[in-house]
Amino acid sequence: MQIHIPDGEGMHRIVIVGGGAGGLELATLLGDSLGKKQHAHITLIDKSRTHIWKPMLHEIASGSMDYSLHEIDYLAQAHWHHFRYRIGAMTGIDRAQRLVHVASHQDEDGKSVTQERSFPYDTLVIAVGSRTNDFKIPGVAEHAIQLDTPEQAQRFHRKLVNACIRAHAQPEPLFPNQLQVAIIGAGATGVELSAELYRSIRTLVSYGLERIEADQDVTLTLIEAAPRILPVLPDRIASEATRILEKLDVKIRTNARVSGVTPFGVQLATGEFLPAELVVWAAGIRAPACLHDLDGLESNSINQLLVKPTLQTTRDDNVFAFGDCAAAPWLDAAAETMIPPRAQAAHQQAVHLAKQLRQRINGKPLADFHYQDFGSLVSLGENLAVGGLMGNLAKGTLFVEGYIARFMYNMLYKKHQVGLHGVWKVALNSLSALIHRSTTPRIKLH
Repeated sequence: MQIHIPDGEGMHRIVIVGGGAGGLELATLLGDSLGKKQHAHITLIDKSRTHIWKPMLHEIASGSMDYSLHEIDYLAQAHWHHFRYRIGAMTGIDRAQRLVHVASHQDEDGKSVTQERSFPYDTLVIAVGSRTNDFKIPGVAEHAIQLDTPEQAQRFHRKLVNACIRAHAQPEPLFPNQLQVAIIGAGATGVELSAELYRSIRTLVSYGLERIEADQDVTLTLIEAAPRILPVLPDRIASEATRILEKLDVKIRTNARVSGVTPFGVQLATGEFLPAELVVWAAGIRAPACLHDLDGLESNSINQLLVKPTLQTTRDDNVFAFGDCAAAPWLDAAAETMIPPRAQAAHQQAVHLAKQLRQRINGKPLADFHYQDFGSLVSLGENLAVGGLMGNLAKGTLFVEGYIARFMYNMLYKKHQVGLHGVWKVALNSLSALIHRSTTPRIKLH
């Protein structure tokens, strides 16, 4: 049975589906402006209880970040910033009735927490992000771990720790695939995870697992179908990242198309088999399947909703979409193209929509969204990063590396935090984290 929830009657109702970097920032901005002054009723819907910045998932997977110190509780954030949070996954919408349908939610024991519900809206914003795309390759879903959620990242880390303890404790020699890690997809996530794992595995082994020789027993293999790693970034960034990874003894396999994943490793299209105990799939993206033909809204082959320059969907001006789940035109690009699925794009779109939805409520016309590419930074461990800044990377821009690049990379996360909490709270949290780090292991051990 579906329950109708008449939240916010008498005010303009803005419903945001998806509490990722963009969705949560938009809800916070709108809550602090419209919600606080009772000019609109803001509701955020997400199937999780907490938020983590997705670009940091590789650090959770490697154990270099303690997830519990960085998660944001939606219910508390909503209370502090004058919007409402409701738990559940969107199952569909009714554009004629202006309703969002949300699935029931169960706890880990299968007990019902909430029933199926429907939320009315005057303005609907869809920001459900993206997932990795397995391209229907056999065995990926069953035998590879994808890093789309904190739970998946934590699962990989537990399997990594268990693999090392198992190898240390067993009386027999290592099996051919033991302590072999294959990472499929050499985009930013795959490259960053490779570098983090090199250091975290050696730190883990140093905590008393002396039977493991990290330099001899552990193999990290990064697999990419394209001719080079980081295929969407400039050659100089990819070349420098390659040099650093090779220095870290990461094996890089390019022009290597995967045809299958088994419990024992990765099958390449050439017939070669790469033994692996742990396989991470980090190749390609697609929007959630629920967006395909969402009550007639237009979508593309990877389920992204097609939107106009105003970020309104092409078939309904009352429905907006942004972030990874939207195919939005890049108005200022040299050639006709779509805005890339990056955290900086979602942030800029959230700030833009926060202003434009105030215009919409006041009956004023909406401005088009103009994406500004400030470059890309790729983390290569605790103290290293490479990237290009300020402008169109395809033309070549200011190249940065090392400690300076890593500092700038960290500042991207701080900027996200400031957008959610403000400067003073972020400063205090940073100080607390620094103190906490001095009294805990360098990596998470469970």
